[in-house]
Amino acid sequence: MFRKILIANRGEIACRIIETAHKLGIRCVAVYSEADANARHVNMADEAFLLGPAPSKDSYLKADKILQIAKAAGAEAIHPGYGFLSENAGFAKACDAAGVVFIGPPVGAIEAMGSKSAAKDIMAKAGVPLVPGYHGDEQAPDFLAKEAEKIGYPLLLKAAYGGGGKGMRVVWQQSEFADALAGAKREAMAGFGNDKMLMERYLTKPRHVEIQVFADNHGNAVYLAERDCSIQRRHQKVIEEAPAPGFTEAQRQSMGDAAVKAAQAIDYRGAGTVEFLFDEDGSFYFMEMNTRLQVEHPVTEMITGQDLVKWQLLVASGQPLPLAQHEVSLHGHAIEVRVYAEDPDNDFLPATGKLTYLRQPEASRYVRVDSGVVENDEISPYYDPMIAKLIVWDEDRDRAISRMLRALDDYRIAGVTTNLSFLTSLVEHPAFVAAELDTNFIEHHQESLFAPATKENNQALVLAALYILETQKQPQSCSDAFSPWQFSHGWRLNEQPMQLLNLQHQEQSHQLQLQQLQDAVLVQLDGQQLRCQARLQGDELIATLGEHKTRVRISQYQDTISVFIRHHRYDFSYQTELLTETELSDDSGSLTAPMNGTIVAVLVEAGQQVKAGQTLVVMEAMKMEYSIKAPTDATVKAVFYQAGELVQDGAELVELETEDA
Repeated sequence: MFRKILIANRGEIACRIIETAHKLGIRCVAVYSEADANARHVNMADEAFLLGPAPSKDSYLKADKILQIAKAAGAEAIHPGYGFLSENAGFAKACDAAGVVFIGPPVGAIEAMGSKSAAKDIMAKAGVPLVPGYHGDEQAPDFLAKEAEKIGYPLLLKAAYGGGGKGMRVVWQQSEFADALAGAKREAMAGFGNDKMLMERYLTKPRHVEIQVFADNHGNAVYLAERDCSIQRRHQKVIEEAPAPGFTEAQRQSMGDAAVKAAQAIDYRGAGTVEFLFDEDGSFYFMEMNTRLQVEHPVTEMITGQDLVKWQLLVASGQPLPLAQHEVSLHGHAIEVRVYAEDPDNDFLPATGKLTYLRQPEASRYVRVDSGVVENDEISPYYDPMIAKLIVWDEDRDRAISRMLRALDDYRIAGVTTNLSFLTSLVEHPAFVAAELDTNFIEHHQESLFAPATKENNQALVLAALYILETQKQPQSCSDAFSPWQFSHGWRLNEQPMQLLNLQHQEQSHQLQLQQLQDAVLVQLDGQQLRCQARLQGDELIATLGEHKTRVRISQYQDTISVFIRHHRYDFSYQTELLTETELSDDSGSLTAPMNGTIVAVLVEAGQQVKAGQTLVVMEAMKMEYSIKAPTDATVKAVFYQAGELVQDGAELVELETEDA
């Protein structure tokens, strides 16, 4: 086994690899960009080296520099994770030449699967089923149009050297073909530097089912069941589960055998994934092979009880596979969701920003979180915006769905827009629960998945207001814990314990009127009054709203309050105003001291005309001076105290007379 390896990656996969390597007693070398200087994977590693500026091309794609660091650090092997250099045949070749083990398949296998069209030719010769299509080298538009007619519509145009959904177009009829081809070629050239296209029949309700395969250097090859990855957006996976719902043992064996054939056809080594389209009639067709560990590998680990990173390290160090095919057993059901910083309501636009608040579900044998971030980390525009992978396991699929819904409720993030609420909508959707899956699931259920959730808005508003009142009681925000500015009831000299709170949610402003009573708070919102009680315990608000008791998590960053109710997050910015006596009652004739103190200065005398807001008396209380101002235009009728005198709470200080008095 290796003594030291370098992880040529970042984020959650780098952390995942380090965890297993450390369990095996292997020291780990991390690499990082300037943007990742304080990243979690850097802090977990035994040592770390700077690669360069934040952009990937200047850091994580600098193959020569990574190899130099590995040699200098004494790393015997390099684990590429997924993405970046993981399927780069040139990098694997450079590792071989430098005498550093590449923890991945042989160069020939990467090259064979690097071109989707070449891969399909190899699979056809190996007897692996293929979707009817064209995968040849002739790329003249007229020729491709004729081949399209042979294949039949609808068909899928796909960049031969592409990935991640780029360079793909669904063509529904002949009249759309020319424009779709031109667009797909432009996108492929821009994204991959090669505009070669392949075409295949487009299945209208296929499922995306993939097989995890493993092969070693001793002639052994196995499959570790299947994963269903049908729930996708923009051809990128959102939910993965294992085993595939409704899959029979016969189907598993048939697809598994085909996947092993595919691996053996290219003399494969290590971890690989063979992806298939699974049609409604039970037939399946080879789509592509990913020559690396997949993002969704944890669901396979959860149902097999195996550590696939450990398997990679064993195979790369020359050891045989830990299990033969007949020894692979499955138990229970696992589901994974990808938690992204993105806006599902805005075409899944990636989001950036600071994770001002991060609370993950508690890990257990049922719940696992693979993450590369901690609270206060920045989600950078330079890399994939995935925050974490949330994985659950239970005895069957229904129980796993329940586990996932609870785990999503317990996952709370503030500071950036996330897809947590959207993930909950997916997992609890009746069609998902019924396992009515296909790769167009999100499009088919667009209306119900993106329905606005507003029923809890008023509840969130009240909870935010109660939170603000509770935090005003906290002494840590002021050096004087007994300062009246810390009181939650909106205290101000000569003003009753009432305040207005303006909360802004998205584009809407909401005004709440709050009155602090002896043992409760009266909250008025939209003409309705609610008697409430609240207690803050850490970041949890324990509240009674009328007859409803609830506990919610709330976070605050600067002037933004985030209220978490189930899987929804409500962000509010706020301002407070204190209601003056004249705004609350017609009795504006007397101004009283609301607490014990000393008169510092009397600035008016009986008979004097004063304007609204004019200072009448200055009072000192608790080492601070406070100005007593006229609430309205008036005449001073009487002044009852002079400078230097002590006053008691409630003492009448000045009597005013208004014109209409």
